[in-house]
Amino acid sequence: MIELGDICKTYQVGDVPLPVLKGITLDIEAGEYVALMGTSGSGKTTLMNLLGSLDRTTAGIYKFADLDVSSLSGSELAVFRNRHVGFVFQNFNLLPRTSALDNVLLPTLYATDDRTQAERVEYAKKLLSIVGLAGRMDHAPNQLSGGERQRVAIARALINRPQLLLADEPTGNLDSKTEQEILELFRKLNLEHRITLVVVTHDAEVAKSADRVVHMKDGIIASDQANASAYPRIDTKPTSTSEAVSLDNHAAGQVLASTINAIGVSLSSLRTNALRTVLTMLGVIIGVASVVNVMELSSGSSRAIKDTVASMGANMLNVSSTYTPSSGRRRRYVPLTPDDVALLQEQCPAVRLTAPIVHGQAQLVYGNRRCRPTFVLGSSPDYLRGRNWSEMDMGQLFSDDAVFDAEKVCVIGQTVASDLFDDEYPIGKEIRANGVSLRVVGVLQAKGGDVIGNDQDDIMLAPWTTFKYRINSRSNSISRMATFEDQMPKMQFASVKRSTRNEHLSQIYVQALTPEHVPEAREQIRQVLSRRHDVDPDVFQIQDITEVSRVTKQVVSGLSALGLIIAGVSLLVGGVGIMNIMLVSVTERTREIGLRMAVGANRNAILRQFLIEATVLCLIGGLFGIALGHASSTIIGWMMGWPNEMSFWAPIVAVGVAASVGIVFGYYPARKASMLDPIDALRYE
Repeated sequence: MIELGDICKTYQVGDVPLPVLKGITLDIEAGEYVALMGTSGSGKTTLMNLLGSLDRTTAGIYKFADLDVSSLSGSELAVFRNRHVGFVFQNFNLLPRTSALDNVLLPTLYATDDRTQAERVEYAKKLLSIVGLAGRMDHAPNQLSGGERQRVAIARALINRPQLLLADEPTGNLDSKTEQEILELFRKLNLEHRITLVVVTHDAEVAKSADRVVHMKDGIIASDQANASAYPRIDTKPTSTSEAVSLDNHAAGQVLASTINAIGVSLSSLRTNALRTVLTMLGVIIGVASVVNVMELSSGSSRAIKDTVASMGANMLNVSSTYTPSSGRRRRYVPLTPDDVALLQEQCPAVRLTAPIVHGQAQLVYGNRRCRPTFVLGSSPDYLRGRNWSEMDMGQLFSDDAVFDAEKVCVIGQTVASDLFDDEYPIGKEIRANGVSLRVVGVLQAKGGDVIGNDQDDIMLAPWTTFKYRINSRSNSISRMATFEDQMPKMQFASVKRSTRNEHLSQIYVQALTPEHVPEAREQIRQVLSRRHDVDPDVFQIQDITEVSRVTKQVVSGLSALGLIIAGVSLLVGGVGIMNIMLVSVTERTREIGLRMAVGANRNAILRQFLIEATVLCLIGGLFGIALGHASSTIIGWMMGWPNEMSFWAPIVAVGVAASVGIVFGYYPARKASMLDPIDALRYE
């Protein structure tokens, strides 16, 4: 079964070579029970490590059932150890904080056979029963005696049905009674299960139960003798090992089981070092919370801007007149008139509606209450219709006839209604605007602030003719107007006044068909007004709300980017902390890494194990960060009056960022762990 041809092993201690094995030639038949004896430093443990492929030969040939083990790659050696070799270590090498059953199942995580997980668990329970631990399966190593821990190690070595069982001083830490029990168990496994058994020992009593006793001295075989007092040896032949080193090893199931185990080990490690875990995750928690906070506040701000633009009219344009440019001729003011309003409505296909606007300033008085609204203007009902504001909270909107007749009526916003009337019903009440009495016919529904923070509800709106000929007139003009009005039929008042020289508008409100028609409407307006007034099209200023909203969005985006940069710095700090703690973890668990490699884990499995641990650490921190970020954005929004909105992408981005931090900063420690040699890791103190 085993053929060793002139095996040499030399270690390099600094610049000095240290030969340990000096040409070992040895054959071991299938089913044979061999004891390797010798003093400390004779090379017996090194030989056992070579037999188990934990270490590589410096020279010579090692064949296992006609397979050249010395020529296998690292991944193939891992499969070979997992399927054909079982190890029983002197100091047990059990995983702490893990039950006896889970310790036994450890090699199955890297197994390449077709057994289901249920079959593996059942076989592990059977092995624990065979070694006398049927009632101790759920106990951790620190809850077991030395003999019980050795039995767990034996059951673990047998879980993948190996052909070769290697035991290094298996009774060195046991009392005499437990020693006899372990030796009887070895003999039983050798006789009944046809397992080839190689035991390293310096105890002559242990060697008595073996078929052969091989004495080693100074790195060579001093003697090789059959043991006449041993039980009769059973001859058998091992199965072919060609499948054992095949790279076709059911990797999907293996990776899945290893991943689930890695997550469990990670959670267990986090619970064990709770304070260190919290401090490590703090940077990730703060960074992810910052990401969520910034995204939710910026998302809320974007939504608020969008809603405000919609409330103001996303397809709204304001047309203003100005002076002609100076080019050797006298500058001329080009006013806008009511006829321009009608002309734009008729000749601009991209325009939905138009409305005249007359601006003014007024102090409103009701009883002993006074207020000066932010927005005081005159227009027509089409202005409020264009702004989607024609629905009244109370009363009704004034009519087109009220505009034509310059009626002394008005509608007010919620803020004005609160300032002047408090809880009193305002409809039908008379207020005075610059000394002119106006009857309140309606109260507008609440709109809130605009994109620059102005209160849109702080408004008073009256017919534009009322503003033009009553509120904005001089006091003496008002007196004459009132006298003239008393002598004229009511329906003729506006038409008579329309011929006065001061009849021009502050602005024309224009609503395009859709926000997409705004550029087209802008160009049509310029051309129509240019032809009508015989001036250059650039004389007229046309503004739309999209420009304001675009600038506001740029400011919000800039602040969001700044916040994300700060969050990125926090995540970077958190990532460095995770790298540091993972490096510490690799150092603390070096022997565990060696054990996993001894039972069949290859470098990729170890790399995956520690990458998953770093990722789990970051993901847990990310979940806490998401909760903290959402809570903080809600509190900030409530305290500061800032809009916030729970973003669909915020938790996704946060989790993705957290996982990325774990992978990026966990890779180096994980790679460092995967590059360890099994034998060096097992010897680490």
